[in-house]
Amino acid sequence: MKGFLGEFEELVLLTIATLGKDAYGVAIKEQIQLRANRSISIGALHSTISRLEDKGYLTSHLGGATAERGGRKKRFFELTEDAKLALGAMKSLRDDLWSESQVKLDFSND
Repeated sequence: MKGFLGEFEELVLLTIATLGKDAYGVAIKEQIQLRANRSISIGALHSTISRLEDKGYLTSHLGGATAERGGRKKRFFELTEDAKLALGAMKSLRDDLWSESQVKLDFSND
């Protein structure tokens, strides 16, 4: 593995995995804001995406131009096999740590 994923990097990769073929900048941003209840700037997202591409975790391609975007094309993102391996390693590490943790979380409303 190329080092541990940062929390936001992991969130971005998982969001792209969730969106599948519809993973482009604005959709990724909206999903993170909705699911994580976290406000992020498009600039922060783009710098993270660039970093993930540099690490070999993402590939991208341009979609067709659309009228609602003034003829501009959307850039779509896809996970690489390295990204899937990195996410799997992070999940495995987290699962191991949680299973051995002395912290017992109780989410019941009793």
